[in-house]
Amino acid sequence: MPTVGARLREISQRLGAAGVPSPQADAVALMAHTFGWEPGDVRTAAARDDVWPEDDPLDLDRLEARVTRREAREPLQHILGTAYFRDLTLQVGSGVFVPRPETETVAQHAIDAARAAKPGRDGFVRVIDLCAGSGAIGLSVAAEVTHAKVTLVEASEAATVYLRLNARMQPAEVRERVSIQMADARRCLHLFERCADVVVTNPPYIPPDAVPRDPEVRDYDPPEALFGLGEDGLDVPRAIVDEAARLLAVGGVLIMEHADVQGEALRDYADRSEFWTGPRTEQDLTGRDRCLIVTRDGV
Repeated sequence: MPTVGARLREISQRLGAAGVPSPQADAVALMAHTFGWEPGDVRTAAARDDVWPEDDPLDLDRLEARVTRREAREPLQHILGTAYFRDLTLQVGSGVFVPRPETETVAQHAIDAARAAKPGRDGFVRVIDLCAGSGAIGLSVAAEVTHAKVTLVEASEAATVYLRLNARMQPAEVRERVSIQMADARRCLHLFERCADVVVTNPPYIPPDAVPRDPEVRDYDPPEALFGLGEDGLDVPRAIVDEAARLLAVGGVLIMEHADVQGEALRDYADRSEFWTGPRTEQDLTGRDRCLIVTRDGV
């Protein structure tokens, strides 16, 4: 019988040969998911070189099928069915953008802005997450700011399936403060009766000629979640900046994710508008420019 260590080495080598960036970590995740183990259990059994357990032979078939999918560079999150974002475990799959670690910084800025906002007469601050996708940002705000009412706005029917599923998976006290609307983030003012205190968004912003190199992104993330239209990829983000000016109360804050080369262009765009003040760019944990933060002026 092969050992756990031998199986792990074999799968890691196959994934490495396929160009997977983190072959051993992915091999551990696939083995743990298939056999109902924790990743630490796989690593411990591999270090001891335990004999492979005589489980259901179908498990071996399932593992082989999953390894083959990962060799083809299907995202690990699609194969596992889940993605991790801050303290959330989110359901993801075909048709929804897989949340990235760098976006956790964007979520933190939205959380900070919601905590700093003055609650309304009902004791709540109002947050809108535009282009919500899986709900990673908006649900993080709702989970971490207990006096925030969050509206998640998404245009894609496929993504909204996951958005609703992820919202339903939250504890009751979070669910009751979350609502979902299907709409174009550039034209959604009609959905809201009251102004928001915070608008946060991770819109599509990739230029049309900047096709992602990684197959996991290029071949599996939905194009409408990637490409922001226009030569610079900023047609959609600029339109959302304009819509956010209509959605926010005076003193409200917009937080918008962007590519590391787009900070100056978005600051300049906000600066030319009479509706915004104090545009600045914040970095992610790698030190790259990651998001625009700007305050709604009193015009």
